[in-house]
Amino acid sequence: MRDLGTGFGYLAKGQRWVAGHGRWLGFGLIPGLITLLLYAAALTGLALGADDLIAWATPFADDWSSPWIGLFRGFLTVLLFVLGLFLAVITFTAVTLLVGQPFYESLSEQVDKSESPDGSAPESGLPLMRELWISARDSLRILVRAVVWAVLLFFLGFIPVLGQTVVPAIGFCVTGFFLAQELTSVALQRRRVEVREQLALLRANRMMTWGFGVPLALSFLIPFVAVFLMPGAVAGATLMVRDLRGENELPPRQPNPQGVQGQAPGPYGQPHKPGQPPQAQHPQQPQHPQPPHPQHPQPLRNNPYAK
Repeated sequence: MRDLGTGFGYLAKGQRWVAGHGRWLGFGLIPGLITLLLYAAALTGLALGADDLIAWATPFADDWSSPWIGLFRGFLTVLLFVLGLFLAVITFTAVTLLVGQPFYESLSEQVDKSESPDGSAPESGLPLMRELWISARDSLRILVRAVVWAVLLFFLGFIPVLGQTVVPAIGFCVTGFFLAQELTSVALQRRRVEVREQLALLRANRMMTWGFGVPLALSFLIPFVAVFLMPGAVAGATLMVRDLRGENELPPRQPNPQGVQGQAPGPYGQPHKPGQPPQAQHPQQPQHPQPPHPQHPQPLRNNPYAK
């Protein structure tokens, strides 16, 4: 049964996988560090300029008396920064995946090879620039959906009581779902699965998706944690994709009465080895009929010599 625990289990398995493959852990940290620097600069600029932005957006409150103007604009400033932080959490993975597309493609492919019985991994067969274009296009589509949800939850946050209890919980569920989609898209794009099919697959396994994405969204609120969890998150998402597509289930071995590679079985039921001529079976020795034992002729009744 695919439930919350199953999704969290794949998140933990991904972290254990990269921990056991230290080279891939360091390899996967590079895109996250680059994206973290970009987002840190953007959030710092938002924090420094939020007061001026709110004052510019609310000229009607200039004539309000103190302390109402300070409380009103202070509340909007905090709300604006929370909205920016919410968008940063949602889009961090998408931007990191876009920046580190070659890095995470190689990481996901290596996870597939380690889990495949024959050591192979699915390949899209597309050129690198085409893959980058598809990744950017799909990330933009997901970003638009995430912004719509962010704006909706922003206004729902003004509802008393519900805005401080239910709405944040819904926000983390939405964030976790989009995080899971962005991470699984690395493995699904190599399997030529379009973004609509990706969303439909995750919606059909919503509990498992939340179990994977919501803990990750909560951990992303802690500074620098997202950078170190990203390689393991990509590995865990690849493992989850293999489960969702049934690739971990091996088909039962069917008996082959024709021997190996469709060849006829050799003598005594043993198959011929490839590249070797079949061994001739020993012909059965013909059995010579034994001559019948001579029988004494029966005496004739009219034989004058019979005694």
